[in-house]
Amino acid sequence: MNRMLRLPGDEDPFHSPIDAALAEVAVNLQLPPGLHSQVGDRYEAVRRYAEREGSPLHGRIVRFYPQGSMAIDATISMRGTDEEYDLDIVAELDLDAWADPDAVLDLLYEALKDYPVSQKVERQTRCVTIRYKDGMHLDVTPSVRFASTPDRESQIFHANPDKPASEHYHVRMNAYGFAEWYRGRTPIELRFAEEFSRRFYDAHGLSMRADAEFDEVPEQTPLVVKNTATVALQLLKRHRNVAYANATGRIPPSIMLSCFAGHSAGGASTLSDMVIRQARMTAEEIRRADDRGERVRVTNPALHTECFTDRWPENLAQQREYAGMLTRLANDLTWLKTAEIDQEDLAEWLRDRFGQRVVERSMRKLNDRRGRAIQAASQSYTPKGGLYVPSAPRLAGVGAAAAASAPALARPHTFMGGRK
Repeated sequence: MNRMLRLPGDEDPFHSPIDAALAEVAVNLQLPPGLHSQVGDRYEAVRRYAEREGSPLHGRIVRFYPQGSMAIDATISMRGTDEEYDLDIVAELDLDAWADPDAVLDLLYEALKDYPVSQKVERQTRCVTIRYKDGMHLDVTPSVRFASTPDRESQIFHANPDKPASEHYHVRMNAYGFAEWYRGRTPIELRFAEEFSRRFYDAHGLSMRADAEFDEVPEQTPLVVKNTATVALQLLKRHRNVAYANATGRIPPSIMLSCFAGHSAGGASTLSDMVIRQARMTAEEIRRADDRGERVRVTNPALHTECFTDRWPENLAQQREYAGMLTRLANDLTWLKTAEIDQEDLAEWLRDRFGQRVVERSMRKLNDRRGRAIQAASQSYTPKGGLYVPSAPRLAGVGAAAAASAPALARPHTFMGGRK
């Protein structure tokens, strides 16, 4: 466990109303303690079952390791639900790297199809999914490593069972190298990590003394070590999930957003500023590609031949739509950072961008926290940001005067609408 000491005198990173609200939303997106504690056990149990005696993969599994959000500690609830969590694992196999993709995926499916504690096991285009009744599911992706390449550069297998063999293919990837690159660019920010973890404990009925060091937290309590870039990434992923909740096709990939988060990291920044920075960076890169009449191409910094946007966008219109969503989000947040609005209006804006149930839980916790601060005469959130001002203009009827005071907003009415 990383030893991180409290730094007295440092400013609360969630001092302002908008940063406090965003932090509470992010806390409610985390993997709950009960599931968090089960991840390692399930991860190991799946590996043991896949290589059990009698399995078609007996003696053929080299290693299991996390990839994607699981590898960089950025897992959040899936789109369309607040209860389901998607965790990604690579199963490195001792097979021919150029084996038939369909055969490799079928082999992994045969090894896992009767996994005893699952709700359902499904063979996908690039992985096998194990679904649990408590809302967690594991995506296990088979890979074969190239021995002469660094950082576990591997081949994975693409075979849509509904497509002919001529459309099956191999894909070079380096999930391990990407995770190492990301972690190298996003070191622990002590003050931010401490305050974020404190809110996480509080949200789940756990406690941590104000003067406690992180290594005093009970071992069974998950330590939520975060930095600004990763929490901002989680918020952008949630914003995307809500915007595309009813979409039937592919959506902007998490790994693309993670890559921009890594590139944007560094330097002192508030949470709201980091969300703005990541949103604008992603939108600007998409627009540069659009100006060239091309689909955006984002590659793995650890393997530049691996394209993170190989399956999305399918056309220019899709990427243009998403760039517009990100720009509106950044513009709205820029305005909110200096505006005086009451808590009800802020909550409504947050619900529209991050989902009703998550925001309702977050605002209740924020109210509780504010009430305790008032009782303690500390008034943690003071203007700008003072406590939310009930007499401030309500966004629902901003009108011309309010619109004039919000030049960063592309369209004033997007505060109360614009949800896809």
